[in-house]
Amino acid sequence: MASDASPPGDDEVKDRRRRRRKEREVRKKEVQEVDIEELTSAGHRALQEGRTEDALSCFNKTLKAAEQLQDSRVLRACSFNLGAAYVEAGRPKKGLDLLRQAQPGPKADRLPDLQFNLALAHNALGQSQEATGYFLQAAQLYRSQGDGGSEGDACMEMSRCYSRAQDWSQAVQGFLRAAESYRVAAMLDSAAAALKEAGSHMIQSDQFSADDIIGVLAECLSLTDSITDPKTLGELYLSVGMSYCRLRCFQEAVRCFQQALGPAAQRPPLLAKVLHNLGAALNSVGQFTPAVGYHRLAAGLYGSLGCRGDQARCFSNLGFACSQLGDDEEAAESFIHALQGFRDTEDHLAQVQVCESLAECYLKQRKQQKAVQLYKQALTALSHCKDSPVGVRDRLVERLTAALQRPRPPRPHPLSPHVGQRIRKSDITQSPDRASNQQLDGQRGEGQGSQQDATARQEAAEHCGSARDGATEGPEHISMVPGPHSLYQSDQSDQPHTESETSLVQEAESPPTSPGDTREATPLVARWRSRFCSLM
Repeated sequence: MASDASPPGDDEVKDRRRRRRKEREVRKKEVQEVDIEELTSAGHRALQEGRTEDALSCFNKTLKAAEQLQDSRVLRACSFNLGAAYVEAGRPKKGLDLLRQAQPGPKADRLPDLQFNLALAHNALGQSQEATGYFLQAAQLYRSQGDGGSEGDACMEMSRCYSRAQDWSQAVQGFLRAAESYRVAAMLDSAAAALKEAGSHMIQSDQFSADDIIGVLAECLSLTDSITDPKTLGELYLSVGMSYCRLRCFQEAVRCFQQALGPAAQRPPLLAKVLHNLGAALNSVGQFTPAVGYHRLAAGLYGSLGCRGDQARCFSNLGFACSQLGDDEEAAESFIHALQGFRDTEDHLAQVQVCESLAECYLKQRKQQKAVQLYKQALTALSHCKDSPVGVRDRLVERLTAALQRPRPPRPHPLSPHVGQRIRKSDITQSPDRASNQQLDGQRGEGQGSQQDATARQEAAEHCGSARDGATEGPEHISMVPGPHSLYQSDQSDQPHTESETSLVQEAESPPTSPGDTREATPLVARWRSRFCSLM
């Protein structure tokens, strides 16, 4: 009996095989797409965790898988991710090539993320002009899409490019636009950071008034309640305080630095900077008693962190505050530490300043020979300074000459009734010139003074010439107790006690002045301001 079923024809067999082959290809493609998605996610996680090499490996695998798929959309996306990863890994040239392949043609100009990454690549290659153009284009595209946060990011990066080119005005405009964008996106902490940068850069430009700058800084501070991260908040208060210092609004600066103390409390490097600047600002407003405590704390913290130069500046500020309070012993000790720190860091200009004020302190203590040595050391240190303030050398020579002219106090006779009596404080703190004149009137005649003046000028000129020629041996250096980084050194009973005000940073337009120049005229605060560290 014949079967009703007939063997399939050749066409039917071929169709069945084609369907199976197509099903296998679909399943393979689906598997590859899943692999690409998983590798892409793994690459993003690696970037977030700082594992750039792992990220590059993942994105390279996704690109190879995409090439097998022969899907142009997936291929462009994988090229984009790999290019961005290379930029992130510090290989911008290769990243730039891949980013250009990600979206060829006119559509590339309408992709804000692509423009942003191209800008980052050009910026990393040092091509600031190209970078600013791409950042601006990205910002405009983000705005058209209503993405205020990304627009703010693009404006911030663009402004940093302008800042590196020292185009302060354009940088300010970019930071202000970033702040506006962040406000729209309700990212108030980012808006505060943008306003902080805007205020700092406005000070660099000559196109903004003090009122304009203060207004931006006040607006920045009004947003601090939105900042929850202590480190970010502490850095913001520190930076705004520094801006107020540059505007010479020291009371406002003090308030900012005080606000920064709490957020910085558990972060020693940040806390050291806050204490440093708070003490310096208090010096600048004449509040020396509270300043002393902050100087001590900052010096101790810097010492534990190994920041020798910053520690020396704190000791210099401490010495100045103590000298203003009449505590000559601690002032002297602090200035000795400051001078040693500046020698350790080879800060020659700071050595000049400290030596000069140490000499003035010695003169107040009637230690003429030590004062002479300090003036000579100042001239020697000045010979190592490439760019020194105008008039410093002439002033040092003048003061060295005056110190050499000053006679040593007579030794008391063993039978003198004054032996063992303490010198009155008024005798120590009087004007050096007045004290010198009193001694000259009672101890020498006019002819002796003329001869001593000539001898002093000759010795000062001889030393000044050797210092100018680069001589380093010259005068005997004051020995310093070794062992840096401690707030107070061990026994210094055999060390010379010195004091100085040279921890203060002088105004650029005026040369340093001594206490004798200003004591009877205007307060020191009016002409000096403390050293301020910059925020890092």
